[in-house]
Amino acid sequence: MKRLLTAALLTALMTTSALADTTLKLVEVITSPERTETLKSIVGKFEAANPGTKVEIISLPWGEAFQKFATMVSAGEVPDVIEMPDTWLSLYANNGMLESLEPYLAKWEHTAGLTPRALELGRDIKDTAYMLPYGFYLRAMFYNKKLLAEAGVSEPPKTMDEFAEAAKKVSALPGKYGYCLRGGPGGLNGWVMFGASMAGDNTFFNEDGTSTFNSEGWVKGLTWVIDLYKNGYAPKDSVNWGFNEIVAGFYSGTCAFLDQDPDALIAIAERMKAEDYGIMTMPKGPDGKTFPTIGFAGWSMFASSANKDLSWKLIETLEGPEGNIEWNKRTGALPVHTSAEKDPFYASEQFKGWFAELEDKDAVPTVMPTHLEEFAFFKDSLVIKTSQEALLGDITPEDLANQWADYLTKAQQKFLAKK
Repeated sequence: MKRLLTAALLTALMTTSALADTTLKLVEVITSPERTETLKSIVGKFEAANPGTKVEIISLPWGEAFQKFATMVSAGEVPDVIEMPDTWLSLYANNGMLESLEPYLAKWEHTAGLTPRALELGRDIKDTAYMLPYGFYLRAMFYNKKLLAEAGVSEPPKTMDEFAEAAKKVSALPGKYGYCLRGGPGGLNGWVMFGASMAGDNTFFNEDGTSTFNSEGWVKGLTWVIDLYKNGYAPKDSVNWGFNEIVAGFYSGTCAFLDQDPDALIAIAERMKAEDYGIMTMPKGPDGKTFPTIGFAGWSMFASSANKDLSWKLIETLEGPEGNIEWNKRTGALPVHTSAEKDPFYASEQFKGWFAELEDKDAVPTVMPTHLEEFAFFKDSLVIKTSQEALLGDITPEDLANQWADYLTKAQQKFLAKK
C-alpha cells in the first residue's frame, strides 16, 4: 500500500511538473545555418535562466518567409515572438496583432543605451514600439580588386556612368561579369537605390499621395538597371538570384561588384582574403548624390501570446547588449546599443566602408515606405514578378514603373485618407 501511495505521489509530482513547463514559439525569418545556430546559443542562455521554459524555434527560409508566415497566421499558428522585418511591421501592427513593448521598455535597464535611431524606427507605426530593432542594414558596394585590375579598371567607380563602364570592361573577360544583380527575392533595394540616384531624389510620393516611381528620373534609373542585364554585364541566371546567390557570385569571382549590407561580410570574409576586396560608397548619379537603402529588423511579440512576461524576457535576452552583440556579429547588422562602438569588432577595417558612407553628406540613407500595410506584398511578390518580366524584355521599363506607381499610389492615398 505504501509503495502504491509513493508511486501515485511521484506520478502526481511528475504530472504537475510537466504541466508547469512553458513552451514559447519563436519564428525566425531571415535564416541561414549560422544565424540559426547563434539564435539557439542565445536562446539556450534564456532557457537556463528560466527553468521550466522551453523555446521552440521555427525557421522559415527568407525567400518564402512572407507567404509561409501569412499561411501560419491564417491557420492560427501564431508565435509568441517573431523576428520582424521592417517591411512587415505595418501589416501586422496595424491589424492589431502585435503587443506594444512600451510598458516593458519603460522599465528596462538598457533602454537608455539604445541608439535614438533604434527607438525611432521601432516606433514607426503609431509612435508605438511594436518592434525593437536588433540592427541596421545599410547598403554599400563591394568590389573585387583583382577583377578590376585584370579588366584594366584603375580605381573603383564613383559614379553610375563609371560603374557601367567598369562593369562592361569586366564582362569582356571570359566567364566574368560586372554586377551581381539580385533579380529574385529581396531585389527591390537595388532598383530603388539606382532609380533614386538617377532621379537625384529619394522621395517616394508627392503631397497628394501619387507615387514618383513613374517620373522621368526614376524611369531612367530602372532602365539603367535593365540595360546592365540586357548588355550582359550581369550573369544571365541572375534574373532569379537572391541573397545567397549574389554573395556566392561575388566571393567566387564571377562578378566584380555586389551591393549588400554588412551581413554579406560573414560569407565573404571566410572565402576571400581581406586585401582582395574593398567596400565603397554606392556610385552617385548625375546630381552627385546616392541613396543607399537602410533597413532594419528586430523582435516583436504577438498580442495573442499567453505568456507575455516570459516573451518579453526572451526579447530582453536577445536584445540586451550581450545577446545583441553576439547576434549581430553573426548576422552582420550594425548593432543598436551605443556601447557597441567600443567593441573592437566594429572598429576593424572591414566596416570602414559603411562608416565612410554614413559620413558622406551626398550619400543619403533611404528608408523604404514600410508604413504602408501593402508594402510587404509589394516588395515580396509584385516587385519580383514585374522586375523579372522587365529584365527578360516582356514589359518595358515604363510599364514596370507604371505598375509600381499605380500600386503604391493606391496604398499611399489610402494611408493618407486614414490620417
